Amino acid sequence: MPSPFPGMDPYLERHWLDVHTKLVTYAADELNRVLPESLVARTEERVAVESELAAVRAIGPDVRVFSPASETAESTPSGVVVEAPYKLVLETDPITERFIRVIDESGQLITVIEFLSPTNKVAEGLQAYRQKRSELLAAGVNLVEVDLVRQGDWRALMRPHVCPPQAISPYRVTIRTPPGDTAYLFPAGLRQKLPDVPVPLRPQDPRVTLPLQRLVDQVYANGRYASTIDYRRPCDPPLDAEEAAWVDDVLAAAKKR
Repeated sequence: MPSPFPGMDPYLERHWLDVHTKLVTYAADELNRVLPESLVARTEERVAVESELAAVRAIGPDVRVFSPASETAESTPSGVVVEAPYKLVLETDPITERFIRVIDESGQLITVIEFLSPTNKVAEGLQAYRQKRSELLAAGVNLVEVDLVRQGDWRALMRPHVCPPQAISPYRVTIRTPPGDTAYLFPAGLRQKLPDVPVPLRPQDPRVTLPLQRLVDQVYANGRYASTIDYRRPCDPPLDAEEAAWVDDVLAAAKKR
């Protein structure tokens, strides 16, 4: 079964690690199907910058390991000596973020496509991402930012640009071309299909678009989310009152089919 929503399914945000990985892979495959022969799309990865545990929890599970404490008293990092029968150890694996690089035959970087995660819009992760974005634009690289998660400070991410009030939406795609003083915004609401996103390349290249809605639908189907998402639970992150009412109507209508 397809998702009950016409555009982005907000319940997919709870499963962002899997959704993100699939989107990057499917988008790279789609680009390699339509790019000129002289260009290729490659998936790359980096370790995300984390500064707040809340950001980690938002995109990946943390694991609490319960292990017997040593028989002798143990000093904590703060120097306090604690005697206890068990020690609770918090282990968090580094969060790996994937993105797409479009390169030419010589390996020159032409375009980067980012499917943004909450870490790109929070604290140190936000600062690190904006710095990297500035470096890419200064080097003459095009940048496509696909934002399909509502968590984080999207307004800070857009700076120095400001979103017009009439273009505010739960999701968005922003296209930036060197030197970066101009950005092109595609708002994406809950009630409409996600846009086909133009991918800027070189001046001589033909127009190439990324069918964002088809890719999200592919993620939903291949991830078997129709049978694993519990639509009876509240959406996470929560929706505002108007959006939540509309979502309830959509889910009620889907049950009657």
